Amino acid sequence: MDCKDILIKLRENKGLSQQELADKLFVTRQAVSRWERGEVLPSSDMLRRLSELFDVSINTLLGSPRQLICQSCGMPLEDGICGHDADGAVNEDYCKWCYDGGQFLQDCTMEEMAGTCADIIVKEHGGDREQIRVQLLVQLPRLGRWKQG
Repeated sequence: MDCKDILIKLRENKGLSQQELADKLFVTRQAVSRWERGEVLPSSDMLRRLSELFDVSINTLLGSPRQLICQSCGMPLEDGICGHDADGAVNEDYCKWCYDGGQFLQDCTMEEMAGTCADIIVKEHGGDREQIRVQLLVQLPRLGRWKQG
């Protein structure tokens, strides 16, 4: 789905007219109309404001061109489970269980994170906890929060 179609869907789901959306963003109705016709893309600053207004990631606004994963625990990120920065903006790097309000929610080591995630995976999907924990210890160092150097 293209950005223009996503904007229309999000606006209509929120029950907003083009003029009401324009008023919330301090732009003209014509600007909203041009986005929705696909003539232009919103600027990066406007994408951030749209992301905050609709509580979706910028990735979603652009048509989800890539799969995002939490850079702390490795969980696939979808709208509604992304964390938020201190200013309330959606953070596309972390899930809401690892990061919210501009800070990490657990003060833990990578090894502790692997254990916690292994427990959750075993509870929800079954499997051998130790084997899952070891696999996580291979994957977690590749994520932003734990990456060395």
